[in-house]
Amino acid sequence: MELPHPATNATTADLVRARTTLGDFELTVCTDGTYLLDGGAMFGVVPKTLWQKRAPADEQNRILLGLNSVVVRTGRHTVLIETGIGNKQSGKMKQIHGNQELLPTSLRAAGVRPEEIDVVINSHLHFDHCGWNTTLHPDGSVTPTFPNARYFAHAGEVAHGHLQLDRDRVSYLSPNYDPLIVSGQMTLLTTEGIRSNPQIVPGISVELFPGHTAQTLGIHIESRSHAGAAQHACYISDLIPTAAHLDPTWVMGYDLDPLTCIEQRKRFYQRAIAEKWLVLFTHDHHVPGATLAWNDKGKPVVESVLQAG
Repeated sequence: MELPHPATNATTADLVRARTTLGDFELTVCTDGTYLLDGGAMFGVVPKTLWQKRAPADEQNRILLGLNSVVVRTGRHTVLIETGIGNKQSGKMKQIHGNQELLPTSLRAAGVRPEEIDVVINSHLHFDHCGWNTTLHPDGSVTPTFPNARYFAHAGEVAHGHLQLDRDRVSYLSPNYDPLIVSGQMTLLTTEGIRSNPQIVPGISVELFPGHTAQTLGIHIESRSHAGAAQHACYISDLIPTAAHLDPTWVMGYDLDPLTCIEQRKRFYQRAIAEKWLVLFTHDHHVPGATLAWNDKGKPVVESVLQAG
């Protein structure tokens, strides 16, 4: 089976995956397009007979994944969460992944100028989450894609990426972050224990959810409208990459510590479901976000989908 890709002449509905309000904040889900990864790697030890019912594979066993970035307009700040794959992949890797480098076009379709983004947050520093932090030019130079932004990432992610370990060195491309560290444009966060919750700007904070990597961050967004109660969203990144990964035990082969992932998912659900958070998925092209509920078997399921376009 051949999996579809967004065309380079994609419509606004293709490029802007969802819009919503959260209290007084405006949230827009933009996309860097889609890419293809091996379904077995994406679902770890889960048998293909089970996962292919939720994520159909092509003839090479690859499934279609999204690259969702979230723009949050708080009234005081314009914040970008994640920056997709970017334009630094080699020709061979682009052929393997089939990615389209659409985030700049998507932001433009959403009415967002690179110059107005003043905060960029990376949940972690794998290549498919921070690629458009910087832009590669034809002369080989690399410059910040968002020239007026302060960038934030976990210090432990940078340290781990610099080790270039056999297990995951392919995931860390230093031009995505090292130039920003050298220039002072990137702030490296530290967290003390998994429950610490550093605030980036008012209403947006990060929390450590280890397992995929030791320092993967969830990004909390909370706003209270003048007329109502506080509303909460969380960009949970690769702890739960798509809505097909909601089962606590359906972890990825890419996760460095799958047992910790399972426990962290359970910890996340205790709050996210009870408090009706909007859960924003990093790699689900068709379900960019949803509220969750427990089914009659005690499993987390999608309750209400954040609509695309």
